[in-house]
Amino acid sequence: MAMTDNIEGYDLIGDVHGCGATLAALLEKLGYHRRRGVYRHPRRRVIFLGDLIDRGPRIRLAVTIARRMVEAGEAHIVMGNHEYNALAYCRRDPDGGFLRPHTPRRNRIIKETLEQYSGHLNEWDDTLAWFMQLPLFLELDGLRVVHACWDQALIDAFRRDHPDGRIDEAFLRESAIPGTEAFAILDRLTRGSHLTLPNNLEVHSGDGFRRRSFRTHFWAKHPATYGDVVFQPDNLPDDLELRVLSDNERARLSYYGPDEPPLFIGHYWCEGIPALPAPNVACLDYSAVKFGRLVAYRWSGEARLDADHFVWLKVPRDEQAMPRPWEIDFD
Repeated sequence: MAMTDNIEGYDLIGDVHGCGATLAALLEKLGYHRRRGVYRHPRRRVIFLGDLIDRGPRIRLAVTIARRMVEAGEAHIVMGNHEYNALAYCRRDPDGGFLRPHTPRRNRIIKETLEQYSGHLNEWDDTLAWFMQLPLFLELDGLRVVHACWDQALIDAFRRDHPDGRIDEAFLRESAIPGTEAFAILDRLTRGSHLTLPNNLEVHSGDGFRRRSFRTHFWAKHPATYGDVVFQPDNLPDDLELRVLSDNERARLSYYGPDEPPLFIGHYWCEGIPALPAPNVACLDYSAVKFGRLVAYRWSGEARLDADHFVWLKVPRDEQAMPRPWEIDFD
């Protein structure tokens, strides 16, 4: 397939979550080298799948690397749920509060980001303005990219008023109100679909949170049970994988068929060696910030994806303590 801009392909990179030093190392491994403050490749471009921020030790570095590449035309990016969370957390609502109330759980999620930008408030404001420019999805050169879930009906609805795929202030404010179309679009594209656990059961997640719902995937054509759609590292309690899906639950799921173009997603905290969940779907979130893997996929136009095209680095436990000689000095 012919690529735009006379390139050979794209290197898609999953959720970085502040592992900026590992991101720099992965780019070097992929053949990108820093010139004039920007990582560049003579024949390829990067696509970031969102969630640059939160949790990790070098959030400003991760954002700076990605933003410089995007603004120099060396990369594309889509918005992740953590970029959206930051926008809603920091935007005032008409009553003087915030679009996303500052609950203990939300405070904990954004804690490291706010701490690392605390001495750089103008930079943080500028970063939030940049987040507003990130599209929710991409379609280019025969591939599709979204942070969590490609739902064609919701994407078509969003495109009617936002043909460039980017949100605006009115959409941001509406998206904070459950039950609105904006909420449904933003939630599905950046967070995927969830099913509520019955009988007030909880999943005790590896990130320390308790959840009363579980994440589902969207490439099972005729799912019958919870086990057919669950897509998260945490096991369901008891024998819930055998529980039969109700008609209402099935109706709430999205579907991405095998004849659709290759799709790249992040978000789902996969573990282990990167693998393809479907022949035309690749998830690139492998829990980098939990000392997992920062994962890329080298795509060169193929309609059927190939697990041999994954490239990754394990995130070292000294990511926070050990400075790297190839880190960008942007202070």
